[in-house]
Amino acid sequence: MKILVLGGCGLQGRAALYDLSRNARVEEITCADIQPEIVHSFDFIDTTKIQPVRFDANDPNALPSLMDEKFDVVIDFLPPQYIRTVAEAAIKSGVHLVNTNYASDILDLDPAAKQKGISIIPECGLDPGIDLVLYNYGLRYFDEVFKLNSYCGGIPEKKACDNPLNYKISWNIDAVLKSQKRDARLIADSIIISVPAKDQHENEFIHRIEFPGIGTLEAIPNGDAVYYANLLKVRDKLRETGRYALRWPGWCEFWNPLKKLGFLSEAPIKGLPCEVSPLDMVARLLEPELQYKDSEKDLCVMVNKITGVKDGKQQILTCSLMIERELSTGLLAMSMGVAYSACIAAEMIVNGEIAKQGVLSPATDIPCDLFMNRLKKRGIQINETIEPPA
Repeated sequence: MKILVLGGCGLQGRAALYDLSRNARVEEITCADIQPEIVHSFDFIDTTKIQPVRFDANDPNALPSLMDEKFDVVIDFLPPQYIRTVAEAAIKSGVHLVNTNYASDILDLDPAAKQKGISIIPECGLDPGIDLVLYNYGLRYFDEVFKLNSYCGGIPEKKACDNPLNYKISWNIDAVLKSQKRDARLIADSIIISVPAKDQHENEFIHRIEFPGIGTLEAIPNGDAVYYANLLKVRDKLRETGRYALRWPGWCEFWNPLKKLGFLSEAPIKGLPCEVSPLDMVARLLEPELQYKDSEKDLCVMVNKITGVKDGKQQILTCSLMIERELSTGLLAMSMGVAYSACIAAEMIVNGEIAKQGVLSPATDIPCDLFMNRLKKRGIQINETIEPPA
């Protein structure tokens, strides 16, 4: 198996290199990155099978020439703005692709991917990714489903909560801030409700949940749950569905006034000699203050809670997981959750375990039992409980 990893030296990319390098079926890994030489500084990775290649995603000629090589599959960890460029290049080259970003910008490429005979799986990381596979798993368990709620977040362990936000960066500061400006759609009492980005941190659907072994977390509407209800063909049956970001309590109290004062605006600040937005300013100020120390762990926590009917009885199926940073390798929990999921899907495509072609979804097209078993082999355990409604 020959694999191309785009953005292979980033936080998620290096976790993928670690996973792929330990896979006996992987013969060759091409690590494409703007700074490929730093791959040799990853002393926790056996780089024997890794070929570093310099790659600039902003060069319009870089992808076509790179993908002319014969790869079985490409795993893309580039920022979201490149998702379409990468997908179009994969279609042109006739190579399978796994991506971790939201799919909306490439859904129209489904016919072209089918015509080329390739599989493209976006949204195959942690969230979106594992959560979507768990959607499928839960729906297969029940005879009828009427509540479907998903919670996920990356947070610091308690001893690392040493700033007013109780938060540190385990992915990308710009993406973190822009996620504070995301519209949400959910269903409550069988009615579709839109929560505009301006109200994300002040609305009636913000609530708290208890996570075993962690404690109380704040849940914030953050994503389009209605889209996935339609994708899964359960929209008309659902009384309730939502997608929620998890943070330590106080997150909304912190961000709500700042957002209303324009601190997350992307419009240039007037009167400055150079173009800089409030969001740029906040990102550059916060980034150095919110870094993990080598001795600190980030945690990824996820809960999918599905209520339905099984064999004539109402039940609640709860699927949860927690990933902790590996201090021995330095790999962040967020990086492992995203990268391992993408690596598993890539191998499934090459193995023929995912044979469907076109632009696919983890919510409908990944064999969930097989996927969950392979997560377990990588130390990511899905815990299940089944109980009657309270």
